[in-house]
Amino acid sequence: MPSLRKNKVHCEDYKSEIEITLELISGKWVVLLIMLLWEEKIVRFNEFRKNFPDITQKMLSQQLKKLETYKIVEKEVYPEVPPKVEYRLTQQGEKLIPILEQMQIWGATYLKNR
Repeated sequence: MPSLRKNKVHCEDYKSEIEITLELISGKWVVLLIMLLWEEKIVRFNEFRKNFPDITQKMLSQQLKKLETYKIVEKEVYPEVPPKVEYRLTQQGEKLIPILEQMQIWGATYLKNR
């Protein structure tokens, strides 16, 4: 992500730190990618594609790069042919799990009571 881009993470123009959290996990696929990494611990690129066949390769690459930039996910590249690439949550990324679990509970309760 360009360092000049104006977003909540790279500027001080926010009203609440919640805005930063929401920006970090925004995106159609981001939460799903994080939860898969939590469940599986280590995921290779093609495993993401198998679990989420509707995501394009470009979108998957962009979302993973965003998560890497924000230090939520780390990537390990093995010097093999073809290259082997594995993704895992960082310690910072793992701290999102209780938040996401509570969001899931809230969402289920909301749907049940609407």
